[in-house]
Formats: sequence, structure tokens, C-alpha cells
Amino acid sequence: MNKFIFVFIGTVLFSTMLTSQNIGIKTNLPYLATTTPNIGLEFALSKKITLEATAGFNPFNISENRYLKHWLAYGELRYWTCEKFNGHFFGLHGLGAQYNVGGWDIPFWHFKNLKERRYQGYEYGAGISYGYQWVLNNRWNLEITAGGGYARFHYERYPCLKCGESLGKADKNYFGPTKGAISIIYIIK
Repeated sequence: MNKFIFVFIGTVLFSTMLTSQNIGIKTNLPYLATTTPNIGLEFALSKKITLEATAGFNPFNISENRYLKHWLAYGELRYWTCEKFNGHFFGLHGLGAQYNVGGWDIPFWHFKNLKERRYQGYEYGAGISYGYQWVLNNRWNLEITAGGGYARFHYERYPCLKCGESLGKADKNYFGPTKGAISIIYIIK
């Protein structure tokens, strides 16, 4: 009960800070093109700082030979060089995901033999990012952002896409791109 009261009071106090042009609802268009529905909310915390929370979920079968089932969530604290929701920004982001992927011929992917094998597991990580947001009109914005950092993958390998026999569990450290988006944003006034 104490947790409920704490969350309720925090929500009420936080919602009193939200005034005009302080919330953006967004979707990452390239991520949507992978058949992954995704939505993000960005809240203004001050004149130059915002907090974004975004999630994507793909429960669909692409085909019998390809898997891309996953969910992904990330949050980002952003500092805007001029004003929130307009122009350049720098961010610190964290991410977490769970995945079941295989059957893709991606030469630069960090899993070996992804075309013939299936990988199932989870990841978490953090990084820094840079982006730019254009005001299209008083309600719509366009944003491009890219970021890099660290991710830790915990996974189980399978020798083929439909085989049930595991090749074992493993972990992998990854340094490189951790975020990329071209987003359309609706600003709530």
C-alpha cells in the first residue's frame, strides 16, 4: 500500500509540472518498417532537459525462415542546446530487450552465422547520443538521432531456425551503435 501511495503522490506532483508543449508522442519510422510497432513519450523536465521513454514489440512471424520476435525498451535523458523540442540535443540512454532472432543475412551483425542459426536471449546497455529535431508546424516535429555505447548480450544458440537442440549459452560484450531513429512526433499542447 505504501508503494501505491508513493507512486500516486509522485504522479500527481509530476503531472503538475506538465504544461503546454511539454509532451511529445513519437514513433521511429525505420523501426516501424521492420514490422515492429513502437511508441515513445517525451516529457519536458525544464526549459532545456527532456526525458524520453520508448518501447517496441514485435510478436509477428516474418516468414518460416526468419525470426525477429523481440521487445525493446529504452529511456533517454536529453539536454537541448537551445530549447526543448527544437534543434540540437545530446542524450544519455539506457536500453533493455529480449529477442528470438535468426535467418537474416546481415554481414556486420554481432552474432555469427545469423542466416543459419537462431539466437534467443536478452540484452541491456547504455550509451550517448546526438540528435536534431525540426519543427514542421505547431503540432508536428521530425527528429533524427544516433547513438553509440555498450550492450551486454546473454543468449542461447540453436543450430538451425527450427531446431530445438541448444548449442549452449553464451554472453557477448558489444561496443558500437546502440540507437538510431528517424521519428515523427506529435506535440501535445
